[in-house]
Amino acid sequence: MRWLLIGYMFLFIDRPFEVWPRLGDLHVERVYMLFTMAVWVIYPGKRWIPNLQHAAYAAFAGAVLLCWGMSPWADKGQSSVEDWLKIGVFYALLVTTIHDEEGLKQVIVGFLVVMGLYLLHSFREFLGGRHTFRMGISRMIGVDSTLGDPNSFGASIVFALPLVVAVWRAGVGGFRGRVLLTGYVGLSSLCILLTGSRSSLLGLLVWFLIVIWGTKYRAKAIAGFTLAAPLAFIALPESLQNRFETIINPEVGPKNAQESGEGRVNGFLIGLELWSANPLTGIGPGAWRPATGQPIESHNLIGQLLGETGSLGGVTFIAIIACFCVNLWAVRRNRRLVPEQSDDLVFGLGQSIAVAVFLLLFMGIFGHNLFRFTWLWYGGFLIIARHCIEQRVAEWNPEEEAAPETADESTVEPKAVPEGWILHPAHRGA
Repeated sequence: MRWLLIGYMFLFIDRPFEVWPRLGDLHVERVYMLFTMAVWVIYPGKRWIPNLQHAAYAAFAGAVLLCWGMSPWADKGQSSVEDWLKIGVFYALLVTTIHDEEGLKQVIVGFLVVMGLYLLHSFREFLGGRHTFRMGISRMIGVDSTLGDPNSFGASIVFALPLVVAVWRAGVGGFRGRVLLTGYVGLSSLCILLTGSRSSLLGLLVWFLIVIWGTKYRAKAIAGFTLAAPLAFIALPESLQNRFETIINPEVGPKNAQESGEGRVNGFLIGLELWSANPLTGIGPGAWRPATGQPIESHNLIGQLLGETGSLGGVTFIAIIACFCVNLWAVRRNRRLVPEQSDDLVFGLGQSIAVAVFLLLFMGIFGHNLFRFTWLWYGGFLIIARHCIEQRVAEWNPEEEAAPETADESTVEPKAVPEGWILHPAHRGA
């Protein structure tokens, strides 16, 4: 079952049916998912892992469906709702069939392999001349059309990077695995730079700083990063240098780049206006453009959340974040019980997902990522990790690990020596 799930990850992320239209006519993704669901029906041992986060996701899905049904622009938001439900189906298949550490490890590594293939495919197309010209520069895009926009493509790369740390610390694949992970991080950084996405660059820098701060060689790592960052910037074409310089100096960029930056603030303010006009259900998911008349989406998570799903979406989304915090706290608490196992994948995965959720919220200041698959997939990974950790802790016997194989010399009583005898130095302590 785990291989079928990894296969669907590839179809969902790389989306070859959007690259080759003939595959789209065959409805490859739909047929594959129906087959996977059929296998799931007969799969032995499937069950729900008890966790409140299931209820939070169900509540948010119900809120999305209700807001969509109440929306005057329901036809415009149908694709957004359908995509969210597809993600929900995958989530259900994941958490009901993967309950062991080996299965979780394969799914996590499989996800990074899929992302690596996606980046290589997109980079190859970019070298072949496939890109978009926007904001006065040529920008790299993903091979797919759903999340292939420069900003969305860059965000997908950033949100996958935290999992690299968990796999690295667990030593998956040994030396060869670490070489591949290093190459993956380098390719990810290059692709983000080539997208010209300022929000993705900020996310990349924040991730690097978090990783550096968590290392034992913090000072050396900061020094190396300080030297490498300017060199990487100088190596970029002048157009991309100017693009990224607008983050701190908007005057150097074209007017539309300045308007794009201001659009993030406007997206938040417009979202609040839509919420005040439709406090319960908002305008409906996917209805931002037709409802506001804006040429672009909200580019702001809070604006999108409150504007499109109202108070119902806001409350249930907060419940999802709260459940993330509860599960992460449980992982951290159990990790303290077995500190010698803290580098294992199930423990490291908790830290990585915590960083990923932080990046989702941080980059939500600049992007509308409410219906991104990452919220559900990473929630599923975390639920399984917590389940595996609690099983391990329940079966862990510290006395067995602490028991010495041989008797401690300090517990051996010394031989009695008659009074007045003097031991030769070689025999003292015998």
